[in-house]
Amino acid sequence: MHLLPLCDGVEGKTIKAQIWDTAGQERYRAITSAYYRGAVGALLVYDITKPTTFENVGRWLKELRDHADSNIVIMLVGNKSDLKHLRGVSTEDAQGFAEREGLSFLETSALEATNVEKAFQTILGEIHRIISKKALASEEAAGTGIKEGKTIIVAESDTNSKKGCCS
Repeated sequence: MHLLPLCDGVEGKTIKAQIWDTAGQERYRAITSAYYRGAVGALLVYDITKPTTFENVGRWLKELRDHADSNIVIMLVGNKSDLKHLRGVSTEDAQGFAEREGLSFLETSALEATNVEKAFQTILGEIHRIISKKALASEEAAGTGIKEGKTIIVAESDTNSKKGCCS
């Protein structure tokens, strides 16, 4: 498992993310459920040249949904788009799966660095949007947000009476 620090700009803000890469390895299945609890986003990556990796996405998705927060942002990523001639999973099949499951979808090539940054920008942007919405909603619920259309009346001061600051 690799822990990769990532700092990137989203809406002009710096976002710091910790990325846990299990590479889909079975040996990590026992420990990953503990990491799911704090996760706010997940990239489910499969190899477009290996249909078995795409077939495993459903199981990983179920595990994520069983153990992670219900508001987790999930993106399906088909990697190795540079190997079109060896494609074993069609873009249409993957996109259809993503739509049925409510996931965003993107194909990338780590080798050519195609859409890799876009994948991170997209998921971090969505996480930022959701967290910002939650923060705004909780501020309004607590009464600290200023609501549109609310009138605040400030009492007029009595100009005829002159009082000192300590009287």
